[in-house]
Amino acid sequence: MAGRRRAWSIGAVGLVLLLPLAGCGGTPADSTRTEVQHLLDRRSAALLHHDETAYGATGARTEYTRLRALPLASWRYRVTEVHRTGSGATADADLSYRVAGYDRAPVDARRTLTLRRTADGRWYVTADRAARDAGQQLWDQGAVTAVKGAHSLVLGTGPTTAGLRGYARLADRAVPAVSRVWGAGWARHVVVLVPRSLDGMAGLLGSPAANYRGIAAVTTGEAGGSGQAPADRVVVNPEAYAILGDLGKQVVLTHETTHVATRAQTTAATPLWLSEGFADWIGYLGTGRTPTEAAPELTRAVQDGHAPTALPTDKDFGFTSAPAELARAYEGGWLACRMIAERWGTARLDAFYRAVGAHQQRAGAVEEALKKVLGTTTEAFTEQWREYVREQLTPTE
Repeated sequence: MAGRRRAWSIGAVGLVLLLPLAGCGGTPADSTRTEVQHLLDRRSAALLHHDETAYGATGARTEYTRLRALPLASWRYRVTEVHRTGSGATADADLSYRVAGYDRAPVDARRTLTLRRTADGRWYVTADRAARDAGQQLWDQGAVTAVKGAHSLVLGTGPTTAGLRGYARLADRAVPAVSRVWGAGWARHVVVLVPRSLDGMAGLLGSPAANYRGIAAVTTGEAGGSGQAPADRVVVNPEAYAILGDLGKQVVLTHETTHVATRAQTTAATPLWLSEGFADWIGYLGTGRTPTEAAPELTRAVQDGHAPTALPTDKDFGFTSAPAELARAYEGGWLACRMIAERWGTARLDAFYRAVGAHQQRAGAVEEALKKVLGTTTEAFTEQWREYVREQLTPTE
């Protein structure tokens, strides 16, 4: 099963990179905040201009070393608060960054910076980390390696460059596969993050690792269709991903790439059975997998006399659900989309997905789209789906 990155900009690098404190008896809070902001502006400019010496003059070089492989287009901090601590300080800041060629708008991340000052009153950065309750960025976990594909950018902290190229090859196949079905009205590229472990994945997502055990990948991003969100990130769980076969790995990346492509049309009105089922439908297209092969958990349920009576709810897709229950939810959504494609055609499935997402709210979204696009009702569609599930997953004599 399957389920962000950065930006930069600032002016020219200044020659004086550390600002002296005004006065000798301490400074007002707003003055300190201004000084720290100037320091971070210079630090950002040095990073963007690949000036390691200038960057080092502003403080620790750890982030520079870890970030040097990234094709950054912009990078800027906005200091929101400074807390003085004797001879030092901590600063809360909003970081905005953008990856060149991939992000149409900056990605935002909340950061906490630790600062010290020299005997002559100059500030410098000693640490830069994710704020409390904020997800990590990939570079927080180590030096980032970047591999660029024809339609993809793969960023990793664990696998070798050769290993990351494997992800790029699969992502490069996924992008045109999705475009053939969904069309060309999306960015047509994908950014894949490959941390070192499941714990690394959880750190990027700001959630407990237990929530993602057995989940091969998830897609981050803004659901709501503002059109201003940067490119989504596909975040891989390398532990679950590694046990998949070649076909499974391709299905996972095609599924997640579908989420990237459909993000602007996936809104709060879109139920998860549709968004996840549609992504799986594209993921399995052309693989030759039969329903019983692609839906093993639901097949077992049907053959044991426990066929589903209703379409999966959003709650059924919770990562904290039992693995078999979660699998059945994905499989049920996939079969619903597969049924629409078979009985109404792929163009109607596409139109149905967009119509649901265009609704102003969840209530009535599916019902209205079923009526206008498919010419049916919720009750009739659900009954058709129930029959289809039994028909597809019951072995013939």
